[in-house]
Amino acid sequence: MKWWFRNQWRRRRVWFGRVSRGLRSDAALEAIAKASEDRVPNIVLYNYPSFSGAFSALFAHLFHSHHNVPSLILPFSSVPSLAFRVEDLCIEGLETCYVLDFLPPKAFLFDLSSKSKCKVICFDHRKSVLRHVPSANDCPEDIMINVNLEKSSSSAVYEYFAGKHADVITSHGKVASLVDSKDKDRVELILKYIEDGDLRRWSLPGIKAFNIGLSEWRSNFNCLSNPYMFKQLLELNAEDLIVKGNSYLSARQNAAAKLLGKVFRVRLGRGFYGECLGVRADGNASLSDEIGKLLSVKSAASGLRPIGAVIFMQRNNLKMCLRSTDGATNTSEVAKAYGGGGSPSSSSFIIRMDEYNHWISINSSY
Repeated sequence: MKWWFRNQWRRRRVWFGRVSRGLRSDAALEAIAKASEDRVPNIVLYNYPSFSGAFSALFAHLFHSHHNVPSLILPFSSVPSLAFRVEDLCIEGLETCYVLDFLPPKAFLFDLSSKSKCKVICFDHRKSVLRHVPSANDCPEDIMINVNLEKSSSSAVYEYFAGKHADVITSHGKVASLVDSKDKDRVELILKYIEDGDLRRWSLPGIKAFNIGLSEWRSNFNCLSNPYMFKQLLELNAEDLIVKGNSYLSARQNAAAKLLGKVFRVRLGRGFYGECLGVRADGNASLSDEIGKLLSVKSAASGLRPIGAVIFMQRNNLKMCLRSTDGATNTSEVAKAYGGGGSPSSSSFIIRMDEYNHWISINSSY
């Protein structure tokens, strides 16, 4: 048994399981059957439609392609009814199964290892999986799990396959980089942005816009339905994604600003929590975050609490979303008092119409 666990305080070995994520489509089953006929020695399962999962699959693809090693790369999704079964993956000649950016349940791992007689190598970075750690004495030697709380799965997988690639000595005594030199800097910058989001650091410039720009690629992260996926991933540019994300954010801000024409005062909790500015946004619920933040600023400038209240009908219920751009303000105290919840800067709750009417000031147009 092998197992790596890293964080900023210590380095130790750990084992654990996690809820399986799978995509058991006809195309996947056909690909597995063909791999069994060809006695393909390596299967790569990657988290779909995760950014880290897709890029992890890219590095596995590059390694096996560089060295002409047959492999089958399959996406795993979160749809329970489509989850792969251990029996699906026990193909003839299987030697190694890579599990990238997710961890299946312990039973799945153990069954796959014992029934296929293959080595299973897993990568994940999520702290939440630690609660599933079983006793190290229960795990066989051929299951290896790399958990790194300070590095996203895609970065860890990149380093793993780059190191494995460098260990291969060519007839000239030289080994080219896993990622072509013309793409290397661009790919590594994207990995830094993915890691910034995966680890919830949100510290890089334009990180929010980057994730928005990249999100439109999620539907293309299935390498079975999109045979050009790996080529497309290599061509992605962080700067372009940030520009696209900023354009999207700007468009939403402009759309939200247009809805602020009929602002009124809201007496939060009938005035117990003070007053702020609000607006009805029926039909524009998707813009509630942007509208609320604009209202928060406007409300503070008007001498009211720095909170924006966005109200709209949702499935025959009246919903109120509270937003604040002020770090010292806690909107959730209001939401929780009325059966809702959220964070200090963003919360929501369902409010009865008769109660809501008590919150709207007389002559409340603002």
